[in-house]
Amino acid sequence: MGETNQPSHTVITMSTDRNFRAQKSVCPFCGVGCGVEYSEKSGKGTGWEGPVNTKGEMCPKGAAAFDFVDHEDRLTRPMVREDGELVPASWEEAFERIEEDLGSIVEEHGADALGFFASSNATNEENYVYQKLARMLGTNNVDNCARLCHASTVAAMSERFGAGAMTNTLDDLTEADVYLVAGANPAEQHPVAFRSYFLPAIRDGGEMIHVDPRENSTTDAAGIHLPVKPGYDIPLFNAMAAAILEEGLEDEAFLEERVSNVDEFKAHIERIDVEENAKLAGVDPDELREAARTYAEADRAAIFTGMGMSQHHCGTDNVHSLLNLSLLTGNVGRRGTGVNPLRGQNNVQGAGDVGALPNILPGYEPVEDEAARERVAEVWGVEPPATPGLTEVELTHEFGDSVKGAFVFAENPAVTEPHSGRVEEELQSLDCLVVLDLFETETAKHADVLLPGSSWAEKSGTVTNTDRQAIRMRPNADLPGDARLDLEIISEIGARLTGRPEAFDYDGPEEVFDEITDVSPIYAGMSYDGIGESSQRWPFPEGADSGTEVLHREEFATGEKTAPLVPLEHVPPADELEEDELALTTGRVLQHFNSGALSRRSETLMRMRGEDVLQIHPDDAEPRGIEDGDLVRVENERGEVEVEAAVTPAVREGAVFLTFHYADPLTNTLTGDALDPVAKIPEYKHSGVSVEPVDG
Repeated sequence: MGETNQPSHTVITMSTDRNFRAQKSVCPFCGVGCGVEYSEKSGKGTGWEGPVNTKGEMCPKGAAAFDFVDHEDRLTRPMVREDGELVPASWEEAFERIEEDLGSIVEEHGADALGFFASSNATNEENYVYQKLARMLGTNNVDNCARLCHASTVAAMSERFGAGAMTNTLDDLTEADVYLVAGANPAEQHPVAFRSYFLPAIRDGGEMIHVDPRENSTTDAAGIHLPVKPGYDIPLFNAMAAAILEEGLEDEAFLEERVSNVDEFKAHIERIDVEENAKLAGVDPDELREAARTYAEADRAAIFTGMGMSQHHCGTDNVHSLLNLSLLTGNVGRRGTGVNPLRGQNNVQGAGDVGALPNILPGYEPVEDEAARERVAEVWGVEPPATPGLTEVELTHEFGDSVKGAFVFAENPAVTEPHSGRVEEELQSLDCLVVLDLFETETAKHADVLLPGSSWAEKSGTVTNTDRQAIRMRPNADLPGDARLDLEIISEIGARLTGRPEAFDYDGPEEVFDEITDVSPIYAGMSYDGIGESSQRWPFPEGADSGTEVLHREEFATGEKTAPLVPLEHVPPADELEEDELALTTGRVLQHFNSGALSRRSETLMRMRGEDVLQIHPDDAEPRGIEDGDLVRVENERGEVEVEAAVTPAVREGAVFLTFHYADPLTNTLTGDALDPVAKIPEYKHSGVSVEPVDG
């Protein structure tokens, strides 16, 4: 048995019917994995000396992590739709409705007529059982919001290196001499990691190169800033590779021993004009050459990459361009080097690890792999399907057509998916929509069955952070009202829909974790008790004493000693800008998180940043008659929003910036759903928009 909801010490009553107490758990927001627990003194979150925040450091979101847990909007009873309205129901009524409605869809149309939206904010155990439910029904139509953030990163790194995760650890990366941070803003998006790992190294003489269309808090620590035009990353990194080769700064010994396709790549890069490509990317050629020189001449240089690289319809190639730089300079397979994607949600890494993706089984083994399917079948008693399923965006495109029903688990696609007006219509076209969540989100408003689940503060289990550490969560609060634990809810639905109750009969998350280690080679050596109050890192093979910190030392995870260099061509953004249009790019800020369903329910965070603003460069604002603080209309063929303008040179000329944290303005009304052909990730970072004063 895992932890129970029994108090570990003095109980503090926060409301008339709920008890809170302090137990060591994990922050529910970004992927750093900070330890957090309830503070009896403040009623807020406080840090404990966890595996990552070793001094108990916290950011504003972590400190506010309990704010939404006891929010008045919490769902406390199941709801079912009757005569067009959601009305309270018993759990048995809700389960019977799900069994009848989703079951009839499977019976009439087959299991592929269902879509399963897993949660990057849920535990490994919950996501594992969730994808098991989908696959035991007979479909691989299961995905999570990694599709919307780092699917292209995983695709590129898996193809070249054999593993779609950080090559290194946060701890060893403090040994880097140079950080190349591309399309990421860790100072605001991963603030504890930035303060605890990046800044000390920089203060000790390390250098940072920041590639981003905006100046932000990360840029403040950088010696070089390359304000790339949104959608023009490949010309920039091709030009850096060309500059490295022109100056003879490549690592010839590493190329000889660990890299393939070298001659073809060099022939391609020799045709690259550094100055022309720098200008195409919108950066100063001399600054670009200095960045290339700084990166290549370092003894140890580490790349950090974020959604500014991945969220393009050429996102996979964008990440390939970073892998080229690391291979060209020998910066992989050693401490303080590598290519390191900074993961967004607290368990977006783990959700993929345990198989909540349409093309892979637990442990990143392809569904087409017969041996992998047979190994899973030995544990489940049912062999999973061999054909990859639909991705998240592909699923919503098929709502009302080939996909008749959906089960959405703690995700909010009505806000987070591109072209949200389309998503709104498609949600209404489903025969049955089941939503398991904490609140009546913009997606949950369309549910036929709405189930009240458990927050991070009420559950046990594990999550896996951005540098591959599995860490345990523990309950700090009782469940509100008639809400139930997510693991129990998913298991009950699985037992009913599959007709195999024994396959979903778990005695808590520890038993589920044991099953994960049976089917996932990368978790095979881990144990729930072994994690304890520390962590265990994958890959952790069966029989090993510990997990692996630095990947690809002697050979790549592909099993090969070498990885290839890949020639890349620039692919223009999907939206061609009209004469008066600007390029809208989107991202996160310090005070909020993703769709805002959680952070907008924190009074503390809303006081810090209660509304969104459109960042626009003075040279773009002036000819449009826009002044700082004006209400402006941002519009394209997909829709329009109104928002206050913030006139600032922090965003490059020709681009504007909005977050995606708010329901109003709903930024993804404007974003396009052109997909990367490999990873099927949408292009959030370049949408053509017109901007004008509302009163203009």
